Amino acid sequence: MNYAHPQAPVVLDIAGLALTAADRRRLAHPLTGGLILFARNWQNRLQLTELTAEIKSLRPDMLICVDHEGGRVQRFRSDGFTHLPPMRALGELWLRDALTATDAASAAGYVLGAELRACGVDLSFTPVLDLDHGPSGVIGDRAFHRDARVVTMLAKSLMHG
Repeated sequence: MNYAHPQAPVVLDIAGLALTAADRRRLAHPLTGGLILFARNWQNRLQLTELTAEIKSLRPDMLICVDHEGGRVQRFRSDGFTHLPPMRALGELWLRDALTATDAASAAGYVLGAELRACGVDLSFTPVLDLDHGPSGVIGDRAFHRDARVVTMLAKSLMHG
């Protein structure tokens, strides 16, 4: 059985720092529901803000997304963006002081959200809710902790921020 809905919107990406004519056509398509940005779409805050404003001028309902978690998965790293730690650092802090770790996670979430929102980004694909079960080339230090309860508390705090 195919569970994919034939009319479900898709999230697309673009290749560069600005929209091309082809990008504008694809974004105008009614089945396009969002756009995900990557580091290749970043030059500085002004360029990013102008890009997101143009996207919203074409499609005010367009969901502009980025995978911007902190640590090695932080797409925007300069021009006033705060360097955020990898989520594992918050899990390690939890082992020393759970209250401080949840406060730090909330602060990180606030900074992450405020900085992205100021540039016109609607959604960050964070936090990672994987469990840290040891060395992984994909997950690495992106996971908060091995214990699902700790991951839940830190993720909740990050999202509240």
